[in-house]
Amino acid sequence: MTAVPPPASSHWLIEGGQVLTDSGLSGASLGLAGGVIATGPGAGAKRFDASGYWVLPGIVDIHGDAHERPFQPRPGIDIAPRLALRDSAAQMLAAGVTTAFMGVTLSWEPGLRSIEAWRALLAALDARPAGAAPDLKVHLRFEVDNLAALDEAIADIEAGRVHLLAFNDHTPSIVKKLKDDVQAGKYAARAGVKIAEFRAMAEAVMEGRHAMPAAREKLAIAARAAGIPMASHDDATVEERLFFRDLGAAICEFPMAEDVAVAAREAGEAVVMGAPNVVRGGSHIGWASAAPLAERGIVSVLASDYVWPTMMEAAFVLLERGVLDLPRAWALISANPAEACGLADRGRLAPGLRGDVVIVDPAARAPVAVFCAGRLAWVAPEGAARLV
Repeated sequence: MTAVPPPASSHWLIEGGQVLTDSGLSGASLGLAGGVIATGPGAGAKRFDASGYWVLPGIVDIHGDAHERPFQPRPGIDIAPRLALRDSAAQMLAAGVTTAFMGVTLSWEPGLRSIEAWRALLAALDARPAGAAPDLKVHLRFEVDNLAALDEAIADIEAGRVHLLAFNDHTPSIVKKLKDDVQAGKYAARAGVKIAEFRAMAEAVMEGRHAMPAAREKLAIAARAAGIPMASHDDATVEERLFFRDLGAAICEFPMAEDVAVAAREAGEAVVMGAPNVVRGGSHIGWASAAPLAERGIVSVLASDYVWPTMMEAAFVLLERGVLDLPRAWALISANPAEACGLADRGRLAPGLRGDVVIVDPAARAPVAVFCAGRLAWVAPEGAARLV
């Protein structure tokens, strides 16, 4: 499989394939010109023979933290952000992801989720060439006990460097796990410190939780002023969902109970669960199964969570189950996450929208070519043979 640089021409005609519309697949050609989907191919258009393939909207990943692995492939072993980001981008494209909200946890922990790592990632993103594929956005997962980083996080929100804010509160569960030496060792290794030092840090953070509500409110004020979407994370009760709704968080991310998800959907909010949950047949930690909830319309968005290729595979799994048709299954990973994040310019194949397209071999359930903003960004060997 090969990642390719953008060609000199951004005019393309994708022909011979089955193009996804709101009503299903239909034989048609799709033109790309000037970065968007066009009614015609334009002068000098290159051609892609999509015969036997499906032509689908590019995948929009609302929440994924798989980029942490290239940044720290082993506990305490860090890779230069420039290289790690390049690796992540290539993996995303190979999975058909054209827009990715990188779930970046900004915690009180040292190491991978520290303020230093946050700064390094933002700098690496700033250094990417304009128009680089995929379109990478920052999903700030702010640990609300991280009071030391609060002002900097708000400044980054105000500067337009954050595109989605999620309210994380993992500290109590971390402290509980630290009673187990094995679990404590995992956290300490990721942070690059000794177990005793990590335990002391966690205890100190817990002592300052009285300041957490005010910090949360400051973040919400900044996000509302910047006009970026907000998400609550791991809501355990309907009351928690109501609290975050009042803050302005209209995305319910990984609800811990079905009644929480139902309440969010009844209020017209997006409900996000992980595509790995669908692919594996259930949650790896015993929570609700996402597939039947998606089929009932309770889950409206699937995210990569920690494995990018599971997004496309989840759509195929749902299609195979026979309840959802392709337009509704694919919307879970394209139109719906785009809408939840306020991205009205992508997620569907319609004239004037961004030319984000993934050409898929339905037999292999895998991408063969990916176009981002109208340019060929990635192609598999079998796809390269289709270039005319």
